Amino acid sequence: MQQFAGVPRPESLRSAAVNLNHWYAVALSSEVRKKPLAIQIWGQDIVLFRNHDHQVQALENRCPHRLVKLSSGYVQGNDIVCIYHGWKFDGTGHCTDIPYLHKSQKLPPCRIRSYPVQERHGFIWLFPGDPTQAQNQEPLAIPEWEHLNYVVSVAPMNFRAHFSFLVENLMDMYHGHLHRNFQPWGKAILQKKRVGSDWVEAEYQAECYFQINRPWSMIQLFIPWLRRGFLTALIVRYEYPHWHSWLGKDFRLYCLIAPVSATQTRAYLIHTVSLGTFRDLHRLPIWFRRWVKNRCFNAAKGFLQGLIREDVLMMEQEQQAHLTHPQTRGVEVNPVVGAVQKLIYQEAQIYNTKD
Repeated sequence: MQQFAGVPRPESLRSAAVNLNHWYAVALSSEVRKKPLAIQIWGQDIVLFRNHDHQVQALENRCPHRLVKLSSGYVQGNDIVCIYHGWKFDGTGHCTDIPYLHKSQKLPPCRIRSYPVQERHGFIWLFPGDPTQAQNQEPLAIPEWEHLNYVVSVAPMNFRAHFSFLVENLMDMYHGHLHRNFQPWGKAILQKKRVGSDWVEAEYQAECYFQINRPWSMIQLFIPWLRRGFLTALIVRYEYPHWHSWLGKDFRLYCLIAPVSATQTRAYLIHTVSLGTFRDLHRLPIWFRRWVKNRCFNAAKGFLQGLIREDVLMMEQEQQAHLTHPQTRGVEVNPVVGAVQKLIYQEAQIYNTKD
């Protein structure tokens, strides 16, 4: 029973709340255009929209008049307009106009909640917790997004399960056994586990089946009997509330997690490949390197989606098994899993205490 020391009970872990006092990637920049976009994070309904200056605003997704969704409306200047009666609200949540208000009437002193929001690394980041804490934190850095030496691909994830199942999946590299048809790594062996106040890091030794300077090796990802891997370090890090990893020197992955509810999770899986092995790359004109980077954007999206489909199937099965047997704890031998379970529960308690 030593392996369960300090690990939360299944019924507590799988209902653990999110610590909302962090920045969450809730949409791709390209998803927020002229039309308002409805999103959810841990039960909060939020509408995103761009004002006249193309700045993203985030408000509670309800009109205080009849409580309908503002995301059904449209943007006019710097305001979002409710489709039902035309009430207008600015980016701070204040009502700025009611088109049929009589001249003897004043605007009602109603205000809906606004959220700190910023656009960075191709994503819309939102701070759903205490807004006074937003300025003390920064979104997870993704330097490869702008760096000309990296090709980037992004695949969204939507699945019906608690976010803890996703974190465990990402931190337990033994699950490469699942991806036999889309396998980028294999034969993982845990080398080290490190734990901080708000992070868990694990270092595995694994076989990598693709090298960027050997494009022909890509075929090994799909044909098992051709695979000739080379040993490399596979480092995975859960830095609450997001995940990132290193597979050798050429590959960096991120997973930006935005839980919708206790049984629904949305996330973005980001895959970056370094072109640094091509030694003369820096000699090429910057405009050409930028063109190549933009041209190759999402080149690996199909591959990522193949991995995601297999992972989602397993995580949704885990969720259903938990709902059927909420007090049953699975047998676990990877100590990394217990460490991330403790961190998830710890962060939930921190937020509940501050809240």
